[in-house]
Amino acid sequence: MKTRKSWREKMDNPNLPKLVAIPPKMQKRFGAGTMLVPSPREVEAFIRTVRKGSVTTVSQIREFLAGKHLANVTCPLTTGIFVRIAAEAAEEDASTGKSKITPYWRVLKDDGSLNPKFPGGVHRQAERLREEGHRILPGAGKRPPRMALG
Repeated sequence: MKTRKSWREKMDNPNLPKLVAIPPKMQKRFGAGTMLVPSPREVEAFIRTVRKGSVTTVSQIREFLAGKHLANVTCPLTTGIFVRIAAEAAEEDASTGKSKITPYWRVLKDDGSLNPKFPGGVHRQAERLREEGHRILPGAGKRPPRMALG
């Protein structure tokens, strides 16, 4: 009996996307209005638009999706989770022999740092970004490496 869903199976959530009222405890940060809870497929679709040599941030994904759905904001927590699910699903696809996978390594944290939760951690993300011509700055202490911007 199979008990765990594959990463690719986690991409399909029939209850998402949905618009909800911004929760009261988040209104201090975002104000009142509507919040988009995106679908993993929408997050993955956006990541697929990021061309080789370019990068994006989680905030840019959130801003785009909020605009698409006419929401005030996109949920930061679920967006981050869905970026991770898209990354894991891409590696799952690669392990089955697919060569065109979602370029999740092009997604940076908002401060330009690499994501230690991606498959292979920051080392693999840095390797893939270097292959595309980007310069990576070393991390300091517990801070992960960052991409040299500009």
